Amino acid sequence: MKSDLDALMQEKNLVALVVLGAAEHNPPMYFFTGGGHISAAILVKKRGEEPILFYNDMERDEAAKTGLQTKSLSAYPFMDLLKEANGDKEMVGALRFHHLLIDLGLAKGRVGIYGHVEVSGVLAALTRLQRLLPDLELVGENGMDSVFIRAMETKDERDVERIRQMGRITTEVVRRTAEYLTSRDVRADEVLLKEDGSPLTVGDVHAKIRLWVAELGAELPEGFIFSVGRDAGVPHSIGNPEDLMRLGQTIIYDIYPAERGGGYFYDFTRTWSLGYATPEAEELYGQVQEIFNRLMDNFDLNTPFKDYQRMTCEYFESKGHKSQLNTKGPLDGYVHSLGHGVGLNIHERPFSGLDSDESHRLAPGVVITSEPGLYYPEKGMGFRIEDTIWVRPDGKMKILADYPYDFVLPMKKWKKK
Repeated sequence: MKSDLDALMQEKNLVALVVLGAAEHNPPMYFFTGGGHISAAILVKKRGEEPILFYNDMERDEAAKTGLQTKSLSAYPFMDLLKEANGDKEMVGALRFHHLLIDLGLAKGRVGIYGHVEVSGVLAALTRLQRLLPDLELVGENGMDSVFIRAMETKDERDVERIRQMGRITTEVVRRTAEYLTSRDVRADEVLLKEDGSPLTVGDVHAKIRLWVAELGAELPEGFIFSVGRDAGVPHSIGNPEDLMRLGQTIIYDIYPAERGGGYFYDFTRTWSLGYATPEAEELYGQVQEIFNRLMDNFDLNTPFKDYQRMTCEYFESKGHKSQLNTKGPLDGYVHSLGHGVGLNIHERPFSGLDSDESHRLAPGVVITSEPGLYYPEKGMGFRIEDTIWVRPDGKMKILADYPYDFVLPMKKWKKK
């Protein structure tokens, strides 16, 4: 939470934070501004003080809506800076940063740099700025352990309600997808058909998903996964648009939309097989569901998240599958970590990897995913179940959007022969 920032800055000996870029789809900037049509802004927060947003005059009304203290970048006119730089346009950015920081009393100390920007121009400006202010140390942080990721780790109830609302939208899109698929006519070769009688492809389903997400007021800034058969056996394969939709093949549907404008995400996965499933697929899905349920029964307040990754690895290995516990970089079996935090970023603290430190815990207020899975691309199948879970202040674990875990979805216009 924002209230944690000053303590985190003190811990990392940072005198100020500088955030660059737009207000949308830029989590560090969004964290302060709440979004809005603000581009190429500069936000500076000194330790112990409120942030100041430097904006372009054309966006002054949008900047005012943030409720932050604001200042126009026109206070540092381009032509004046160009003259000072003797016509060197690459020096202009450095001089603007120089004057802005000097005005704020930031001529020395450690200053963290954050935000989503085009790197080349910013690097050129900051490199020259370092020469202009040799007592100022510009600091880049590990993105997965920065002061912002640490501050974002704990959510208040308003944050959680926004994530919950994204869960409602997500599960409605998933419900529409299931309804659409199970209502298709089916050819004799078990290929699903569109309304015009032509074969239904993965790409056709992708288009429907994008439409439904947009209709419900959300976005897919990080994409989504809807993959079938072999692609379902490669965890982050988004699916081949040309593949035909058929009965009896595993479908991994991993969807993680965000609020429009780059706000809070939700993360959700179901695995389906339309009409019927093979006995081997039924067995493997049953194992994924068993460990998913076992984890939900065992999640405990303030326990290191990696303990549950170890538990998941041990379970799958007991069933004869590879895992990261005893296989380096497995390509089949259980190949990834159990989950991660969710918020303004799709991946946040806490992380569950076996190499995560003890600070990555199921602390009150964190929102995590639990997503065990099994993957066998050469067998043409993959399986994952995922829900987004809030660790409530009372220590109870709450799935933020309920949805059935059915594996085989019956087809309304087809009967198994």
